Amino acid sequence: MNVLIIDDEDLIRNVVKEYCLNESYNVYEASNGFEGLEVLNREKIDIIVLDIMMPKMDGYTFFSKMKEKYNIPTIVLSARSEEYDKLFGFSQGIDDYLTKPFSPRELIARIKAILKRSMKDNKEVFIYEGLKVDLEGRVFYLDNKEIYITPKEFDLLIFFINNPNKAFTRDEILNKVWGYDYFGDDRTIDTHIKILRNKMGRYRDLIVTIRSIGYKFVYEK
Repeated sequence: MNVLIIDDEDLIRNVVKEYCLNESYNVYEASNGFEGLEVLNREKIDIIVLDIMMPKMDGYTFFSKMKEKYNIPTIVLSARSEEYDKLFGFSQGIDDYLTKPFSPRELIARIKAILKRSMKDNKEVFIYEGLKVDLEGRVFYLDNKEIYITPKEFDLLIFFINNPNKAFTRDEILNKVWGYDYFGDDRTIDTHIKILRNKMGRYRDLIVTIRSIGYKFVYEK
């Protein structure tokens, strides 16, 4: 699991980092919101520990910008301890709020609880940056906007999501998605993938054409 710690206090970051490393988490650090966004553009982060009062870009500004592209569980770790501050944080969509001074063990326990819940939710929802697919509800979102795709396009997308980084021939895709009794041809696959790519916007390149073979869905888990 990859943890991003955003705090302008070196001591706080070092303490949280030490306890996270003891849990075998990979740790990334940032001293303000700008640096935090730079990390998100480079790394796949599973959870964020976020301070509020920071120079250059405060925590809530960072959180708002982050939510435009990503859906990452976030724990606020702040010296602001008033009820108003906590309620405001939750109204913005944060997952948890812990006040300073804090217990590192309690923070780790909360990180574990959120990651466990997130892993459970991810079995029903596929999220890749601004791409979100509700597998159970069969709804497709691009940058938090619902995009209509046909039932067969959705079946094709689910097939790719469930079989990442593996190349399939057109016949294999036809048999798996359309069924063995379907009397179609390669053009059926190519046409649907072309339409699906267009609806995926800037994520169209996740569906890669394998020359002389077929297609594969490529992304880093």
